[in-house]
Amino acid sequence: MALTGKQVRQLRSLAHHLNPVIIVGKGDVNDGTVEQANEALEAHELVKCSVLDTSSLETREAANELAERCQAEVVQVIGRKFSLYRLSQRKDIEHIKLV
Repeated sequence: MALTGKQVRQLRSLAHHLNPVIIVGKGDVNDGTVEQANEALEAHELVKCSVLDTSSLETREAANELAERCQAEVVQVIGRKFSLYRLSQRKDIEHIKLV
């Protein structure tokens, strides 16, 4: 699902106030990180992630790899942080209404 420019701007503004819930560290993007990201995306649809200095991946590389493995979209990459979005299949949460 490709996001339009307007949708990306909307998601970036929503992600600005979030704290990182996924941390990519020395183990880079491993199965545990992917599982944790999938759970967070199902629960919230939009998550902010952080890449530690101990990771061998650059922030953009980590964002692209995690997004690919989670079937998510990279919303934004700034410094050592990035945001991911994926529409949740859960019915019991409030979904983000994209413009």
